[in-house]
Amino acid sequence: MNLKKVNKIIYRTHNCGELRKKDLGKEVILSGWIQKIRNLGSLFFIDIRDYFGITQLIISKKQVKKNFLLGKEFLIKVKGKVVERLSKNYNIPTGEIEILVSYINLINSSLSPPFTIEDKTDGNEEMRMIYRYLDIRRNPIKNNLIIRHNLVLEIRNFFSKNGFLEIETPILINDTPEGARSFIVPSRTHINKFYALAQSPQLFKQLLMIGGIDKYFQIIKCFRDEDSRSNRQIEFTQIDCEMSFVEVHDILIFFEHFIKHIFQKIKNIQLDPFPCISYSNAIKMYGTDSPDIRFGMDFVELNDLVQRKDINVLKTQELVIGIKVKECKNLQQNKMDCFLKKIENKNFFWIKYLYDQTFLFSNSIFLNEEIIKIFVKYFEAIPGDLLFFSYGKKRKTREELGKIRVKIADILNLKDSKTFTPLWIKDFPLLEWDKILKKYKSVHHPFTSPKEEDLHLLEKKPKNVRTKSYDLIINGIEIGSGSIRIHNKNIQNLIFKHLGFSKKEIESRFGFFIKAFEYGVPPHGGIAFGLDRLINLLERDQNIKNFIAFPKNNYGKDLMINAPSFLEKEKLKELHFR
Repeated sequence: MNLKKVNKIIYRTHNCGELRKKDLGKEVILSGWIQKIRNLGSLFFIDIRDYFGITQLIISKKQVKKNFLLGKEFLIKVKGKVVERLSKNYNIPTGEIEILVSYINLINSSLSPPFTIEDKTDGNEEMRMIYRYLDIRRNPIKNNLIIRHNLVLEIRNFFSKNGFLEIETPILINDTPEGARSFIVPSRTHINKFYALAQSPQLFKQLLMIGGIDKYFQIIKCFRDEDSRSNRQIEFTQIDCEMSFVEVHDILIFFEHFIKHIFQKIKNIQLDPFPCISYSNAIKMYGTDSPDIRFGMDFVELNDLVQRKDINVLKTQELVIGIKVKECKNLQQNKMDCFLKKIENKNFFWIKYLYDQTFLFSNSIFLNEEIIKIFVKYFEAIPGDLLFFSYGKKRKTREELGKIRVKIADILNLKDSKTFTPLWIKDFPLLEWDKILKKYKSVHHPFTSPKEEDLHLLEKKPKNVRTKSYDLIINGIEIGSGSIRIHNKNIQNLIFKHLGFSKKEIESRFGFFIKAFEYGVPPHGGIAFGLDRLINLLERDQNIKNFIAFPKNNYGKDLMINAPSFLEKEKLKELHFR
């Protein structure tokens, strides 16, 4: 090895993705990890990698001592001359040059990595989560973190230019009812007392509006102790926003502009105007409050038809609905046959209109040629169409057909990943009945403002009260949720009463908040967007973990640091636990 001394420690004059043909002849110093080693007898060819890219090195065997070992992920520093590469690699930016090494130094050795540190790795998700710091060296994860950075930067710039002030709110708060279980943190200094990790900044952003802040935003970590979801972690990042002196239409207009701006800036995609439908219509048309409207298939109600045509079995049902799947040319027959068998003998039936103008249909006892023709005519079906039907209790019937609708779209590849269809859902119910607790609970949260025209229903028909709330749905995914907040203390106290809170509970949980209502609360409202979901949607990636530096698995466990873990007895004693 050439042991020519370098007086001043310089790890690099250039990075590993920087050098080009214009740099030929330059003496350079590079540092990075070894990606590949190729031994050609008298020469070593080494790919050296850092954050910025890969550069090929040529090292003469004479420069390497016998006991000088190199391997994958060893960290090295080299000095050498930029020369033109004979066998060029146009797949990488540095592919026209290589470094003729005159000096090599080992900075750190490495164990053999548990999976290949390459774009296409052989590591499964669990292994890559255990060694996440190695996974981050791979371009797919590294580039995802760059995408996240760029998105967050664009979000901050947008809100700042539009007069919003970014303000931090506390993470350690009291336990308040916000729709999910809170993570509880014991206090060492306040014996037998606990903090809760904030599920959202809800109360604090409202207090900021009471404090006279006109427009607030924050990119904040939120914590919810809930069962695993494919599209949310137990700790997740929220784009939280609030505005004073606004109504529903102000919020929808401004944040439609925000989402359009993000799609344009980040992906160069121009979105169409966002349609808006009520919660009740969403349930009626799609069986869900987060419908994917890329592929149509709206529900058709058939109760009048079955009454007129005297279809006995269906006449007594609370609801009969159907959907039409147009011309199933992309039909994956095996998948569809398997799916059709699964829904046999339930409150479903289906009719397939074949191209030879005959019919295939499910084994429902009441289906015959006459009834089939009634339905086919009503739906104006043509050969190739597939009809699905559901019947029974209203809520369950809509929910079940909604699931079938989505499954059919998956089987027939009707979800175009290049298409984005935003949709506002508004006017959610204020309350829903909890059968287990036998009391009402908030659909959104207790601070959501009822619609003025429904206030008279609060006493006798609370289930019928609608709210000034709204969700933004894109391709069937809830991206954002918000509402106009209550700014009248009498209405706020009335909502607490309907939620079953006693005066003592209101005082202990929300005393500080109710007190603030004595000092002139402005009308205000806001929305919170899931940052992780938004990135996933923009990048058309279904795995939310790919855009989080250190994610947890589907059971809320960090496999790398092995959290959660048991506490030592001394630590428990310090926290006054027995």
